[in-house]
Amino acid sequence: MSMFGNFHDSCVREVHVVTGHYVDRDLSMHVDWRTTVHMLVQRQVAELSAIELRFEEVVGLRVCPPPPGYEAIIFSAAFFLRDGVFYWADNPEWTAESSREISWVAARKVSWRNASDWLGVDLRYREQRT
Repeated sequence: MSMFGNFHDSCVREVHVVTGHYVDRDLSMHVDWRTTVHMLVQRQVAELSAIELRFEEVVGLRVCPPPPGYEAIIFSAAFFLRDGVFYWADNPEWTAESSREISWVAARKVSWRNASDWLGVDLRYREQRT
């Protein structure tokens, strides 16, 4: 949190969700309950200006797009561990019991990497479509 300035002046650029479920070419259903979320967060600071968060074994996810006319700038975030689950939310006042309209992720594993070369409008988790 401190290395990324508590997410001050940042925004969630992309969220990519991958489930373990899929249908094979022979139309067989494969079921794996592990879900992974990749999140690209960019911020207005020259050093460490973007990170990718990887949440594995996801137990909960909520993405709330901003309403029209609202700027979805993150001023600070919540990031904590409770009962073996990591929680991240785009508001520091959020708790696991909250019902507020806030984006959050809960997972058993979390890691991050520097993605400062991923600034800008380009999408990183899929091809651009016009």
